[in-house]
Amino acid sequence: IIVATYDPKNQEASLLSIPRDTFVGKNPQTGTGSDKINSLYQKGPEKTLEKVNELTGLDIKYYMVIDNQALIKLVDVIGGVEFNVPIDMDYDDKSQDLHIHLTAGVQEIDGEKAEQLLRFRKNNDGTTYPEEYGGNDYGRMRTQREFMIETAKQTIQAKNILKVKDIIDLVYEYVETNLSIATIKDYAPYAIN
Repeated sequence: IIVATYDPKNQEASLLSIPRDTFVGKNPQTGTGSDKINSLYQKGPEKTLEKVNELTGLDIKYYMVIDNQALIKLVDVIGGVEFNVPIDMDYDDKSQDLHIHLTAGVQEIDGEKAEQLLRFRKNNDGTTYPEEYGGNDYGRMRTQREFMIETAKQTIQAKNILKVKDIIDLVYEYVETNLSIATIKDYAPYAIN
């Protein structure tokens, strides 16, 4: 869960990750997995939004539920994203058919590598992000935010102007939101600038 703000007048955007295991139940001593914020999505995005507002003290009105495939396919549509992978990532989970094998450093990330990057939590040997980067889930959330920012920056480059229809098609297929088309159109010119 990422809280995003965008101020079109000042051209500033911010992202705040909310850890998926954030406790939202009534009693921590008797809490279960269903008392974690990620479990609220089963009750609908509105319930999650309500709890995010309660936790943050904000009055967020809009939500977007973005299927992982949207970002993966977007990365391929724009021809990849140049990104600095923060650490070597080496993880295999045969039960999920998940295989993550990335080397630290600046590289071109395609859709398949984007999924690996965004899903990485720990290596096969149990090591994870170093504390100075933001250990465990904090490192994962930081990588996710930084990759999303880079993807957004690289998506709005002039070279992708002819791919707008493909990008819009992805949004229609993989994004659920309570934002109206009119509201989105109001912000689009500012975001492009």
